[in-house]
Amino acid sequence: MQATGKAGTGGPRVERRSIDFVPENERHGSPGQQFTLWFGANMQITAIVDGALAVLFGADALWAIIGLLIGNLLGGAVMALHAAQGPKLGLPQMISSRAQFGIFGAVIPLVLVVVMYLGFAATGTVLSGQAVSLILHTGTPAVGMIVFGVLTIVVATLGYKYIHMLGRIATVVGILGFTYLGIRLLTSQDVGALLGAGSFEFPTFLLAISLGAGWQLTYGPYVADYSRYLPSKTPARKTFMSAYFGTVIGSQWSMTLGALFAALALPKGARFLDGQVAFLGNLSGGGLIAVVIYLVIVTGKLTVNTLNAYGGYMTMLTSVTAFTRKSAVASWTRFAYVIGFIGLSVLIAVLASPDFIANFKNFVLLLLMVFIPWSSINLVDYYLVSKEKVDIPALYDLNGRYGRWNKTALLSYAIGIVVQIPFLAQTLYTGPMTELLGGADISWLVGLVVTAIVFYPLAKRNSNAPAEMVYPTEPDPAESDSGAIAPLAGSASNTAAV
Repeated sequence: MQATGKAGTGGPRVERRSIDFVPENERHGSPGQQFTLWFGANMQITAIVDGALAVLFGADALWAIIGLLIGNLLGGAVMALHAAQGPKLGLPQMISSRAQFGIFGAVIPLVLVVVMYLGFAATGTVLSGQAVSLILHTGTPAVGMIVFGVLTIVVATLGYKYIHMLGRIATVVGILGFTYLGIRLLTSQDVGALLGAGSFEFPTFLLAISLGAGWQLTYGPYVADYSRYLPSKTPARKTFMSAYFGTVIGSQWSMTLGALFAALALPKGARFLDGQVAFLGNLSGGGLIAVVIYLVIVTGKLTVNTLNAYGGYMTMLTSVTAFTRKSAVASWTRFAYVIGFIGLSVLIAVLASPDFIANFKNFVLLLLMVFIPWSSINLVDYYLVSKEKVDIPALYDLNGRYGRWNKTALLSYAIGIVVQIPFLAQTLYTGPMTELLGGADISWLVGLVVTAIVFYPLAKRNSNAPAEMVYPTEPDPAESDSGAIAPLAGSASNTAAV
């Protein structure tokens, strides 16, 4: 984010920061931008599909909506706690996890997070490709997927400011488009009958909660990436509340529509399963207004897909630099990483699209098993053990206080994964506890709580957290306009606030 004078005061520029610390003179923005980013990122068709899954897999529409709300509220709180770390640390989310796992140890969950980003980028590309193809009348979704992939590369390469700008656009577009779809639904269908049909079933209610919570929790590995440029004195409460309400309101709005659309498309959701994008186009009334709805779909998906690409780039770079011992990279590196990431996600999308709905449900629930323990460890350490104090230069130093491996975190992480297995409800495996619960998958809740219980006392006993925040001695570790790789300067004795 290169700018003359104080960064952020001029117009949008191509971002040059990567995994390095953002100095105070480059901080800008307000917590309100977190609301529009996460609201816009959730006003999109994949969230609609997520809400629809609760009904398609057996829940009554009313109880599905209530379950999704509970899941969004619970998962959104965890997600927003990660967001609140950004302004104080000035770092991407996954770099900060080196404080818990060690510089090499953090690579283990990082690899799994990259897979998560790829999966969401691919599933989003399936739906966006359908919308682009319908707009351009290409006749094949593959062409639309490629066009959408190119758009994602452009925005993700430009970086932070453009991503937030797109979030604001998606917020306005999403409100207009989804409000119109809601009005169409209310005026053309008996929504009361949709909500009144069926009855309460505990297993499917728990599934709805899991779908809502899982949706929010998977934002955790990159949510702080988009709050790290806020001024360091930004109150954590304001960052938390802005991200929380943005993500909860946006996702619940979309998922509620999804649950109603799926109930409308019953029995067995055949009409919805045949083509989610076309279903919304037909509901809108067809013709020109359908094209507008397709554009709304593309805008919302472009926002979140850009988050996936940008987050994927950051995560891959964090993994690589653990071994290269660098803290900043050339600007062109983002372009290369993003092209490779999006190219692979488009390929996956083309191959996976025929079984999209089933794959998406299993993918979301399976990812929680490997991601939840990481989130639990990161939050427990930051808020309860280290008490929001981090030695930032040591995150790039193999011989620093965090070292190469943290056995306590890695052991807790492994236990957090294993303990979830009996509670899994997957296509290839259903745990014995899941059968006792009637098929409900609560593995995410078990993993979150058990990991925290195991990790906290061990980490508290072996804590090496600094007494105060330790910031880099050099406020700008990558001054070279050439974008050459630069090491991070720092001192463990420097505890002055930026």
